[in-house]
Amino acid sequence: MTPTTIVASPPHLADLRVIGLVGAAHFVSHVFILVLPPVFPLVRAEFSVSYTELGLVVAVFNVISALLQTPAGFLVDRSSARMVLVGGLVLGAASLAAAAAAPSFLLLGLAFACLGLANTVYHPADYALLSNRVSHGRVGQAFSIHIFAGFLGTAVTPAAMVILASAIGWRGAFVAAALLGLVVAAAILILGEPLAGREAARARAADAAAPSAGDWRVLMTMPVILNLIFFMLIAAFAVGVQNYGIVALEALWATPLSLSTTAITVHLMLSAFAVLVGGWLTARTDRHETIALIGLFVSGITLLPIAFVDFNATFLIALMALSGFFNGVLQPSRDMIVRAVTPPGAFGRVFGFVTTGFNIGGVLAPPAFGYMMDVGTPASVIVGTAICSLAAIPVVLFSVARGRRGVTNA
Repeated sequence: MTPTTIVASPPHLADLRVIGLVGAAHFVSHVFILVLPPVFPLVRAEFSVSYTELGLVVAVFNVISALLQTPAGFLVDRSSARMVLVGGLVLGAASLAAAAAAPSFLLLGLAFACLGLANTVYHPADYALLSNRVSHGRVGQAFSIHIFAGFLGTAVTPAAMVILASAIGWRGAFVAAALLGLVVAAAILILGEPLAGREAARARAADAAAPSAGDWRVLMTMPVILNLIFFMLIAAFAVGVQNYGIVALEALWATPLSLSTTAITVHLMLSAFAVLVGGWLTARTDRHETIALIGLFVSGITLLPIAFVDFNATFLIALMALSGFFNGVLQPSRDMIVRAVTPPGAFGRVFGFVTTGFNIGGVLAPPAFGYMMDVGTPASVIVGTAICSLAAIPVVLFSVARGRRGVTNA
């Protein structure tokens, strides 16, 4: 039995409601992740702390998210993903309200630790709901809209926080973000009938056919571990482009700040919109690994020449645009590959586990690329970023091969 046979296909409007509500929650999660960095200077001035101390607050948020995301996935699979998601939104909103009222930096840090706990529920609950509640033909597109909503949250939050902080202060900006979370939580409660029900009950019959889905052993299967590595490499690629692309171009070719910023922005914008193209493609083929492999190859190979040739503005932006577009196209197929190797009844824990690869890559990649910059090898940053994408190709091939072998042996 495949995951798509657990429930009957819901009507079109129910699909749209599920996708819209889950996408809204994912948008909020990315807003919550980025509320602090844009107001670093204001918080630093108020509490007389260093940027290192502020960085530790962000690090604690990410460590808690990484450690507890998989347990949150078990909770999702054994209870109601809808209520877990609502709980995460409410806890996140309460944490931001507490941060807004914090009289000391220590209490601010504790509030963001709670926000990190709230952050653990989004990936497991979102992917369980989309996998279980969206009809088979729209799952790929549902994943693409989900990813796009997160990208959109990442894109709008820095500017929104700066604007809000200038108008009502950083504390008021935190309260505004908290209210957004409460609004989405209320919408899921009021409009979320298609999300209702316990995940365990919906997958009980499938669990009987696949007992390994009922415990932690499914996380130790080779396809799942390979997908964890896949997500780590994708995260490292993103870190290389977003965090170090501008400084690497300046150090390597003395690229003007305006040009390097434009090139990275074009890369990120095309990546976001190409996610929707990738979702359209997943609805028209089951060869999701083919889309992923092409996307990984092109997004990586188009970066390599930039490390060795000082291109003019047109060629630099064109190469970055191609890389960004194909990086976006592969994202929905990435999620479909994970779904294909996930036993029925284990969507929450498997997606919770593999998406910790984002956190691991986000922890390991910055020091590595930072060291390359410190020792004066900016070309290595660009090459290393490209290699992260290209190295994911054999990982995907092995993951898909092992997954199919498991199906054949079942």
